[in-house]
Amino acid sequence: MNETEANGGAAAPVFILSFRQRDELAATLARAGWRVVAARRSDGVERRWLASGASVVIVDARGALDPGLAATEALSGLVEAQGGVLLVMVSRNQTDRLGDFLSAGATQFLTSPVSEAELVYAVRFAEARARRRANAWLGGEADAIDVLGWRYDPARRQVEYTPAICSAIEAPEAEPLRMALHRIAPNDRQLALSALRHLRSGAVTTAFAHEMPGMGRVVQHLQRDPQNGRVDALVEALGEAPDARMAIRDALTGARDAEGARHWLNRRLAARGRPVSVILIGLSRFALVNTTYGRAAGDALLRAVSRRVQDVVREDFGRDALVARMGGSDFLVASEAEHARVEVAAAQLQEALARPFATSGGDAPLGAEVVSVTSQAEDDATSLLRRASEALVEARHSGTQSFPPGVHVAIDQLAVDLRGALEQDEIEILFQPQVEIASAAITGVEALARWRHPKLGELGAEMLFASADRAGLGIAVSEHVQRVALEVAAGWPAALRKLRLSVNITAQDVGRQGFVDALLGRIDASGFPRARLTVEITESGLMSELGEAAQLLAALRTAGCRVAIDDFGTGYSSLAYLKALPLDYLKIDKKLSQDITGTVRDRVVVRGVIDMARSLGLAVIAEGVETEEQLDLLAKEGCQYFQGYLCAEPLTVAALTELVGEGA
Repeated sequence: MNETEANGGAAAPVFILSFRQRDELAATLARAGWRVVAARRSDGVERRWLASGASVVIVDARGALDPGLAATEALSGLVEAQGGVLLVMVSRNQTDRLGDFLSAGATQFLTSPVSEAELVYAVRFAEARARRRANAWLGGEADAIDVLGWRYDPARRQVEYTPAICSAIEAPEAEPLRMALHRIAPNDRQLALSALRHLRSGAVTTAFAHEMPGMGRVVQHLQRDPQNGRVDALVEALGEAPDARMAIRDALTGARDAEGARHWLNRRLAARGRPVSVILIGLSRFALVNTTYGRAAGDALLRAVSRRVQDVVREDFGRDALVARMGGSDFLVASEAEHARVEVAAAQLQEALARPFATSGGDAPLGAEVVSVTSQAEDDATSLLRRASEALVEARHSGTQSFPPGVHVAIDQLAVDLRGALEQDEIEILFQPQVEIASAAITGVEALARWRHPKLGELGAEMLFASADRAGLGIAVSEHVQRVALEVAAGWPAALRKLRLSVNITAQDVGRQGFVDALLGRIDASGFPRARLTVEITESGLMSELGEAAQLLAALRTAGCRVAIDDFGTGYSSLAYLKALPLDYLKIDKKLSQDITGTVRDRVVVRGVIDMARSLGLAVIAEGVETEEQLDLLAKEGCQYFQGYLCAEPLTVAALTELVGEGA
């Protein structure tokens, strides 16, 4: 029988997420009297926990550390906001990862193997802690029967205890002062006597701290009545020592904690004045940054997020709002402002948090789900925060992520793997030939990145750079690909030393201060001639930063390189910006190249693009050419170069050398 049932109440719910031992855990706790809601998969775990109504959550990460850590991160902010307790189970040989779970928001832990009795008592302690937190967060005066305290009457030399302390230390309702002092350990007894002497000397109040059997560490707050000398004392149970790292981390963010937020909400809701609105913010990729860059970077990122949130709040509400960190990577903004004003602030917060954050490893794009909820009649902090948590869970699950065909793995996991891929040289550079149509000669190659993933096999550039953007490693990957391509090309055999090399730059590169100098430095350090290098940038990258792109491309041409627009036809193709940019080549996207064999209208579009480019003095390269029919039609429309599987797939240096030798 659990404690709730022993007191005559209904069985308390406990929520379990266990990837391997769900049924065993559920059976153990059910036998002990709990109503168990158990899950084996983490899909929708936030919704299932909210629906369960449980104050205690168990995440069993034994044998499934990474999924368990991800689930802890997903649940921690919500559990903290509801005043619950999150207990994590790990195997004894996995205790080196407990720090990761602490940072993710776990509040208690158990190491396995664990006996049935140990598990039951761990859950009872968790329930007791949840009840204490809930009582503390009510914000009002405690019932008299729950007050821990005593009174000393000098006329009778008797100490009278409140019912709560009688129960806690198993004392009678009253006893002589000498007996009361003996309830304090000998080492601390002198503190109590000194406090009493201090009051007798004329002081009105004093306090001392000590260990009390049955209660742990306490502070006794004493107050003397000058009229009759009677002493009244309130006993503050300190409970567990706070975790210093978590306390300091919250202090450094400059935001209140969840307990302070609930006090604030309860006071205003109890006043039944204006409705209170809350904005709940869940960071989208914080766990990924924490894993990729380490906890120090994660803590710095939380401080940066807090500053950005507070900047928006100060602008929109002045001092008439609360900002709190609710645990994990969830933040709360609360205000009594009009709902329309709160909605505007929510939109501004969404926009502010979408901008990348600077970390020691480069720019980290976070993003956030932001929801707002306004209080209803009879709401207290718990019900208001629960509705906000439900809205946040819904927002988190409403987005979709698309992946290339055949890839069935979360992009977040790929992003975590990517740092190792850079360190272990899993990213390979291949070269796809570019052919002059008139002579059928290979005149150049484009460097293309391939990720040799140890589990998933070869992944293309699209997935590589999507993972890099997710991990905030876009610039690092771009630099790595450029550097390796140049170094390999500089060492080509004699048969390849007349070929041009094309390397790609990204939209992030375009906006970076000093990028041209850095790229030219890499080129010169590799030994590859600038005059044989073409720098390609996609049309979408040009559109977002046209002014910067124009300056960058002009500087590269002045330095002796050629420049090209890649994937032309995928965006908002514009003659105006083509005219504004210093270009040498226009590369037609493979979709346009392949559409030329379609309808008459398709062919007219391709013809228009080629005519436009040639009228501006640009050479035209068609990408993705796969058939002789496509090549023939492109040639008739005036296209000068092509690349695609009709000639060759992306090749290693050895295969490229052999192909060029065959055509010589």
